[in-house]
Amino acid sequence: QRQRDPAQGLPVPDVRRRIKDLRARGGELIVIDPRRTETAAVASEHHFIRPGGDAALLLAMIHVLFRDNLVSMGALGDFVDGIDTVADWVSEITPAWAESIAQVPESTIVSLAHRLAGAPRSIVYGRMGVSTQRFGTLCQWAIQVLNILTGQLDQEGGSLFTRPAVDQILSAGPGGFARHRSRVRGLPEFDRELPVATLAEEISTPGEGQIKALFTGAGNPVLSTPAGHALDAALESLEFMVSLDPYLNETTRHADVILPPTSPLEHDHYDLIFHHAAVRNTARFSDAVFPKPADAMHDWEIFVALGARVAERLGQPAQPASPPADLIDLGLQMGPYGQNSEHELSLAALRQAPSGIDLGPLTRQLPERLQTANHRIDVAVAEIREDIRRLAASSDEGAAYRLIGRRHVRDNNSWMHNHHRLVKGPDRSAMWVNDSDAEREGWQAGDVLEVRSAAGAVVVSIAITSDVMPGVVSLPHGYGHGRQGTRMARANTMPGSSCNDVTDTHFLDELSGNAALNGVPVTLVRYNTRQASP
Repeated sequence: QRQRDPAQGLPVPDVRRRIKDLRARGGELIVIDPRRTETAAVASEHHFIRPGGDAALLLAMIHVLFRDNLVSMGALGDFVDGIDTVADWVSEITPAWAESIAQVPESTIVSLAHRLAGAPRSIVYGRMGVSTQRFGTLCQWAIQVLNILTGQLDQEGGSLFTRPAVDQILSAGPGGFARHRSRVRGLPEFDRELPVATLAEEISTPGEGQIKALFTGAGNPVLSTPAGHALDAALESLEFMVSLDPYLNETTRHADVILPPTSPLEHDHYDLIFHHAAVRNTARFSDAVFPKPADAMHDWEIFVALGARVAERLGQPAQPASPPADLIDLGLQMGPYGQNSEHELSLAALRQAPSGIDLGPLTRQLPERLQTANHRIDVAVAEIREDIRRLAASSDEGAAYRLIGRRHVRDNNSWMHNHHRLVKGPDRSAMWVNDSDAEREGWQAGDVLEVRSAAGAVVVSIAITSDVMPGVVSLPHGYGHGRQGTRMARANTMPGSSCNDVTDTHFLDELSGNAALNGVPVTLVRYNTRQASP
């Protein structure tokens, strides 16, 4: 397991109890993370890892599986191609080399691979933390390869796919990659989306295709994207900007027009995303708690109205639109539990069960559910080969400290810092520093430091802890409120500092183009003031 911390992010009730029950049954949870997270506190083992070293660790484990004849794919061998090619790719990614990058002992890497292969039911799991680093795509590929080589993909007790009641996978198709690229830097698209690391330069760089108008919805990219200060400046240069948002924040303050939608309690809800990442197949629909005010509009109504006005200006007929509830009803009836199934699921049936409907445990679905043309998995992806070469040529030289993010259970990215009851209490915006580093540098809790990177600098107070490994500092994501013109500035409510003022639009996962928000090289210097400890 690696960040995002399941004790905070896994879409399942009472995950701490589930972990404790797992251990009581004789199971193990091994956490690999540069921070001792809430999950690590209840795990069987926790091992620190140098930020950005995950790919080296994972590939070295794959190396050990091949070297020590531990590969056992079972039925997966019937529809997985490229295994021998992968064995050749990792032949020189040894545990001894990985130790120099990941700072995880060679003996630990070998032990992890052997224990993974020897467990009858096992899974390698990683989400946000392994994705938002220099080799994030390679990490996710390696995780799936480990599950394949040990026969645990699409197996009970291993890695299973959901079968959601409204199935977006079947309707969306296999997606695509690098079918077009960004104008300025040539970063690749994925599923028709470009990396946000290129947004500021696409606004500020003149020429054909320059972004001159922008629409944002329910977001605050000035705080949540790399080099937020650069995006802040770029937004000011736009000719026109519209924001669909109920709040004046660091991003929407640049908007010429703000369109506030109804509040979460004034509209209904069906979760499309997390039903695809659940540990059990369920479905639940929540009706609005309160009727919407007469002069208010739901977000979808705003989009439909804007679309109609654009169509009118273009001399085209407006496209008809159905309310989201009607679309969900259609998706339920056409899905695997709808018409012609034992459940006969519909929106009316969900409304009769406000606590939701249990549709059963996850089951095996491969190869039928694969979206490739031949219903096979080819693990020997050419782009991955080039990324392994890039990793093998890399080193861990550079700045003495590496910056990682952090989340709190009262936060949702940059949201929820504008409510006193959620931000009161101890200062959660402080930067965590390892206690041995603090002792060596002569720092004390409450000292104010300047954090410098290639992208910029921020001033932060520090908290001293043993919960981050030496050489690692941690700033929570989503802070930095209080820029001029925002309500937070006027209210003076715990602004903190934005870690994304020191993340870098050019420090990327080069394969995907995504920003590397974890493992950012930084230097720390004492600032010229001191504040009291929290």
